[in-house]
Amino acid sequence: MQCLVLVLGCLAVLGVVPAQRQVSVQEGPLYRTEGSHITIWCNVSGYQGPAEQHFQWSIYLPSAPEREVQIVSTVDSSFPYAIYTQRVRSGKIYVERVQGNSVLLHITDLQARDAGEYECHTPNTDERYFGSYSAKMNLVVIPDSLQTTATPQTLHKVEQDPLELSCEVATETLQHSHLSVAWLRQKGGEPPVEVISLSRDFVLQSSSEYTQRQSLGEVRLDRLGRPTFRLTVFHLQPSDQGEFYCEAAEWIQDPDGSWYAMTRRRSPGAVVNVQPTDRDFAVRLETEKRLYTAGEPAEFRCVLEAQSIPERHFAVSWAFNSSLIASVGPNAVPLLSGEFAHREARGQLKVGKESDGVFVLKIYHLRQEDSGKYNCRVTERERTVSGEFIDRESRRPKNIPIVVLPLTDNWVAKAPQHHQLLPQGHLESSLSVEVVSNSSAVLEGDDLHVSCSVRTAGPQQGRFSVIWQLLDRQNRRSNIVWLDRDGTVQPGAAYWERSSFGGVQMEQVQRGSFSLGIFHSRKEDEGQYECHVTEWVRAVDGEWQVVGERRASAAVSITALETGFAVTAISRTPGVTYSDSFDLQCIIKPHYPARVPVAVTWRFQPVGTAEFHDLVTFTRDGGVQWGDRSSSFRTRTAIEKAASSNNVRLSISRASDTEAGKYQCVAELWRRNFNATWTRLADRASNLLEIRVLQPVTKLQVSKSKRTLTLVENRPIQLNCSVRAQTSPDSHFAVLWYVHKPSDADGKLILKTTHSSAFEYGTYAEEGGLAGRLQFERHAPGGLFSLTVQRAEVSDSGSYYCHVEEWLLSPNYAWYKLAEEVSGRTEVTVKQLDSRLKLSQAQGNLSALETQQVQLECVVLNRTGPASQLVVEWCVWRPNQPEQEALARLGRDATVHYGEQAARNLKGRLHLDSPAPGVYRLSIQNVAVQDSGTYSCRVEEWLPSPGGAWYKRAEGTSGQTALTVVRPGAALQVDTVAPNATVPEKAAFQLDCSIASRSSQDSRFAVAWYSLRTKARAQRDGREEGEEEEEEEWDEEEEAAEQRGPAERTALLRVGPDTVFGAEGGPWEGRLRFQRLSPLLYRLTVLQASPRDSGNYSCRVEEWLPGPQKDWYRLTEEEAAPVSIRVLDAGSTLQSIICSNDALFYFVFFYPFPIFGILVITILLVRFKSRNASKNSDGKNGVPLLWIKEPHLNYSPTCLEPPVLSIHPGAID
Repeated sequence: MQCLVLVLGCLAVLGVVPAQRQVSVQEGPLYRTEGSHITIWCNVSGYQGPAEQHFQWSIYLPSAPEREVQIVSTVDSSFPYAIYTQRVRSGKIYVERVQGNSVLLHITDLQARDAGEYECHTPNTDERYFGSYSAKMNLVVIPDSLQTTATPQTLHKVEQDPLELSCEVATETLQHSHLSVAWLRQKGGEPPVEVISLSRDFVLQSSSEYTQRQSLGEVRLDRLGRPTFRLTVFHLQPSDQGEFYCEAAEWIQDPDGSWYAMTRRRSPGAVVNVQPTDRDFAVRLETEKRLYTAGEPAEFRCVLEAQSIPERHFAVSWAFNSSLIASVGPNAVPLLSGEFAHREARGQLKVGKESDGVFVLKIYHLRQEDSGKYNCRVTERERTVSGEFIDRESRRPKNIPIVVLPLTDNWVAKAPQHHQLLPQGHLESSLSVEVVSNSSAVLEGDDLHVSCSVRTAGPQQGRFSVIWQLLDRQNRRSNIVWLDRDGTVQPGAAYWERSSFGGVQMEQVQRGSFSLGIFHSRKEDEGQYECHVTEWVRAVDGEWQVVGERRASAAVSITALETGFAVTAISRTPGVTYSDSFDLQCIIKPHYPARVPVAVTWRFQPVGTAEFHDLVTFTRDGGVQWGDRSSSFRTRTAIEKAASSNNVRLSISRASDTEAGKYQCVAELWRRNFNATWTRLADRASNLLEIRVLQPVTKLQVSKSKRTLTLVENRPIQLNCSVRAQTSPDSHFAVLWYVHKPSDADGKLILKTTHSSAFEYGTYAEEGGLAGRLQFERHAPGGLFSLTVQRAEVSDSGSYYCHVEEWLLSPNYAWYKLAEEVSGRTEVTVKQLDSRLKLSQAQGNLSALETQQVQLECVVLNRTGPASQLVVEWCVWRPNQPEQEALARLGRDATVHYGEQAARNLKGRLHLDSPAPGVYRLSIQNVAVQDSGTYSCRVEEWLPSPGGAWYKRAEGTSGQTALTVVRPGAALQVDTVAPNATVPEKAAFQLDCSIASRSSQDSRFAVAWYSLRTKARAQRDGREEGEEEEEEEWDEEEEAAEQRGPAERTALLRVGPDTVFGAEGGPWEGRLRFQRLSPLLYRLTVLQASPRDSGNYSCRVEEWLPGPQKDWYRLTEEEAAPVSIRVLDAGSTLQSIICSNDALFYFVFFYPFPIFGILVITILLVRFKSRNASKNSDGKNGVPLLWIKEPHLNYSPTCLEPPVLSIHPGAID
């Protein structure tokens, strides 16, 4: 062994020992949901052979864990078993090769049957088997129970409105899993943007677009209870517009520790439209002048122009040469920086807020180094729910440069000096003055330049002081500005302010040339401009003296700006169609130079209103300001101002009825003042322009063809409504379906489908139960609409037509009805199925005996439909009855109902059944005579209506069968077996009653024996015994009497059919014994016959049969021939001898009496015991002992005969 290890070690060093093949597969068990896409990796290592290895996947199902089911292979296309072949071929199961030795098994649509143990096998490519060639893992497929629910809706919001959306997420997975929920926003075809999400680790996060807003609390995701996740966006922005939906994912942790999203669900979306508010704003910077002297104050005003300024938050920053001076936040607290903070602390500078829209920077003592560019920047800020501010839009006006001059004597303003003219003739001046203007007529606002040229004949001897004066149209003279001899310029009182802003300037261009500049001239600057020049020379004493004065003037005419100011509005398209464009031109006259601003406002009066409102204004500084009620115009309106004129064109695209009305152009003429302020000189309103916006001419055409439709009930009614032509390919249609009944004046609405494909059932459909049977369909190509009425009923007959409304989307995205048209009518007739019910009409006669069973058949030869149900009713017409009697009714539900009479008389004897399809049988058991009659069946055929109710479609009556029920024929015959008999006195004689034949085997018999005697015989029996000598004579007379007249009948005994004995006849009481020797033989024995018993005897038999109601009735009766019985008289006997002797009488009767009594008692006891033993036993010949009487003891104390013990009827011999 040690040698082997050594050899293997050496081979390993030399690299000749092959590695061990190892196949590994993804660790299980893996839990995945139905319908998901699963991947399972498998790789092999330590193999020999080609770099690209092949893989085969199999499964062991839980139902057969030992049986391999092949799925897919990378080498053999026939490898899959049949249950997986189709899925492999369609690409729903495939193997992705990651590398030569690694693959992924893909199952794109996981099914419940895919659960089991998966095996990854690699065919051997090694020289010998060494290692493992397969690996297994378990896959558990669980139901996909993840549900996301949200309300689909369209919300119209305004910018800054809050938004709240809720989404319910629920799962019923039994395994431990985590949920992640994300709210996303999607615009059109753009990729969705994540607003906010809650990860499976319960971490809130947002995309870059919403990160800042989430951190500030502007965007929130709250979990309300277990299933509800609420998204809140507190201040909507126009960029938030789009479709919001929530997406939930259910995560499960695999055995390798990684998390896998088993399933994802997206909720219905909520479309959010955000209407932007007019939050634009403008900023301008103002100051009094641009030129300052050191030490002067300066004020800069940053003016904010915006709507709803008090409700908004703005921050202002001041800058000097791009360096920050100060910033003022929404709380109006200024923060200064650097040197400006020290100057503010010393009171040399102030930053403040004059009003909501005016911010001020004041420098109380300018320095020369304050020369430069000043500016302000205004930033709108938005307050979040947490109270913090975030920046929005920023605006900055143009820079304002100022110049701060040093403080010197040459720039100190001095008051004008009073001068004194020299005495006349002292010095003569050769001074001449000439005034020249740059233009004798200028437009108001233009700069006016007047030059004053001073000439002298010789060299200049002194200095000049120059005064510019204006003589206006009213001959009012005013000093404009003067220049004293020291070179100091001093403006006049009326021009001091204008001069301070640089509006009036006077300068000495060169020696003897002085110019006056009036900037931004005004109408009141018109007049004579006079230049008054004074020449000064220094006297000997050093004082300045006037040596001469000259003046000259020039007239300047100024045309007022408002002169000829007029506005005209024109349009070349006073009538336009929806979605067309139209232009409005506002022409301003006269043509002003660019420096003259004209503000133009377009006003609009909608149709049906009395007031105008401002649409848009082109402000004097070139800005555009929209009116408060112009939101519908902003996205479809363009305003343009001509570069070479003040004409303004208003272009409106996608015109709709909201743009129809009267338009007017209002122009305002403005003049810029010397102090940088503006003065509105005039305003003009143009003529009214009426713009008519017309709907497009409809091209709607609906098919007018008429048709007739006849069908049987329970079939569908197919109705078509065809739109042959439409105005626009984007037309939508509302279709209203009507039905018109002959009894109605107008059609009734069945169904309405709006242009947005919403369904509304009409009242007729709701009340008539038609709603559940309607099916509406719009065929994709063309304008064909179909209405199908399922399971048509007869009541659905009528005239059907459709009313089509054509709807178009207006340019302002509102639907309007362009036209409507009615189609042709479809006459629909719904009929019931033609009755095909047919019954057998065979007639028949049937006879039966009572108690037999009778069967009557009713045969249905044909029926209307296989779904029909039959009601079978049997009737009988009995003789002597005026009407038929209903016997029994077999309902549709197989229940049997009996008639009133049949319930009393036939219930229990009637039976209804159906031995074969279409055959209905009535069975009457134990028929009776009263069952006789004419029988027939009446059949009703019921069909189901489309609404599920059953109705009677047809009925018919079968042929009649006459049933006659008779009782059995009487066949009773009775014979007497015993002939006439003569018996001695005290003997017994028998009277047999034999039944020779009977009518039925079920018969029972009532038997009665009678004694037939004449009246003579009866009288003789009543005689005394002493008259025996006349007996023979009476016998002869009796025989003669019997031949002459009827005999009297005296009943001996009557036994009923129920074997109940009647009373015994008086003379024979106690001497009768009844026997039934056989079923047809009855015997009556008369004991102790006496001569009085002589006579004729007969038996009468009544035959009784059982009736159908189990009652017995007498069928017939028969009497046997009479039998003559003669009893002989025995004469004197021992009894008479004993009775005649007293001694013998006492010896015979008194002494033996006690002994005989004891004997009798003993016999009675023995007899009593034997009776108890045989009380329940049968009599002779199997005849039951129905009646037993105690033994009758005949004893006469006056005779010597021994007592007679006899068994009477019911006793055993």
